[in-house]
Amino acid sequence: MRHHSVIHTPRQSDYTELVRIWEDSVRATHDFLPESYIAILKTLLLDQYLDAVMLICSKDARQRITGFAGIAGGKVEMLFIDPEYRGQGVGKQLLMHAINHFHADSLDVNEQNEQALGFYLKLGFEVIGRSERDGMGQPYPLLHMRLAQRF
Repeated sequence: MRHHSVIHTPRQSDYTELVRIWEDSVRATHDFLPESYIAILKTLLLDQYLDAVMLICSKDARQRITGFAGIAGGKVEMLFIDPEYRGQGVGKQLLMHAINHFHADSLDVNEQNEQALGFYLKLGFEVIGRSERDGMGQPYPLLHMRLAQRF
């Protein structure tokens, strides 16, 4: 079933749920990250990262958050989908909202996260650069992507 819902702005009271979705999603797609690093990122997400971005989320019919994205300065800084809702159009809906409403046309993706890379390529993004290390200086290469011009 294709999942389409209204895009919402999550509240601070939703942060616990956003972090749960982030963690479940990371465990499902980032099997290259060690447990200790996931714990560090989880703390940073709750204490700093969520407040540093414009957050949007999608909800199901029961008003349960199914995925969320964070946007800052025309860049999609985060996009995470509850694994239960993967493959139902949630990620595409959030990404299209970020592009259309916030002019977010760039993002970084872990090179080792092949599912996410394939998803962004399919939706019109192209790789424009690469960093050997992630934003924390750890050896997890990032690919810098931008929405390809559509003429």
